[in-house]
Amino acid sequence: MKEEIQAYVRNLFAEGKIKGFLGLKQKGTDVGPHLFTNADELEELSLGDRESPAEARYPLDKILTHLASEYPNETLGVLVRGCDERALQLLFTVSMLDPDHVIPVGFACPAELAEKHQCWKPFPDALVAGEPAQGVVGGEDPVGAQMDLLGKLQQWFDTFDRCVKCFGCRNICPVCYCHECTLEEAAMIPRGDIPPANPNFLMTRAMHMVGRSLCVYCGLCEEVCPADIPLKSLYKLVAKVVGQEGTTPEGLAAKEEEKQVAAGS
Repeated sequence: MKEEIQAYVRNLFAEGKIKGFLGLKQKGTDVGPHLFTNADELEELSLGDRESPAEARYPLDKILTHLASEYPNETLGVLVRGCDERALQLLFTVSMLDPDHVIPVGFACPAELAEKHQCWKPFPDALVAGEPAQGVVGGEDPVGAQMDLLGKLQQWFDTFDRCVKCFGCRNICPVCYCHECTLEEAAMIPRGDIPPANPNFLMTRAMHMVGRSLCVYCGLCEEVCPADIPLKSLYKLVAKVVGQEGTTPEGLAAKEEEKQVAAGS
């Protein structure tokens, strides 16, 4: 699969379609984000897989927004999975990125990765390599599985107490693009004081992500959380409480199925 990506990107360079390609580079045993500026460098391209699929994941879309602001007239390629492409589409919508200056180069996630992250669409439309796996939705809510929606939300308050306000979820989120973050206001995080009582921090962020239909359920926030808080489940719950079921993976999967049925009729 990596060879197909390399060949595709080499062709983009050869035809002068891109000035650079944002992907992952392997150096020794380390994997990290890298802007490839010529085809020869692609020998060190990584898909983030070491011992297991997507072991090394980074918010490449977020990094791309910084590169695009520095080089607004250049066209860049970017390595994307299904969730990365969904984040790109959101960033196009809010004009953080110009679709005319971005070429997504996509590859499909394996079935085991789709299952692990409960991904409803584990492949991008801009698919270059890999076989699309069946999407996965649902899964047991790790907090208050048998309770009604408001009861679950109350049960979450105990989970909120594990939050240490490290900003890891905010910092790694590929669709957090606000220039001034509400979570940094004094009411949320008083300067020179202990962290404020929960649930202010996580609930404010959850309402922001859900209210603006931002979350693409990539799971990066959960991976980086030092307190192992199941944040995707929180966002899904809040979406249901406020009547935004259509923005959850289950809701999006249902819309996609309806679209396919309509196209086939």
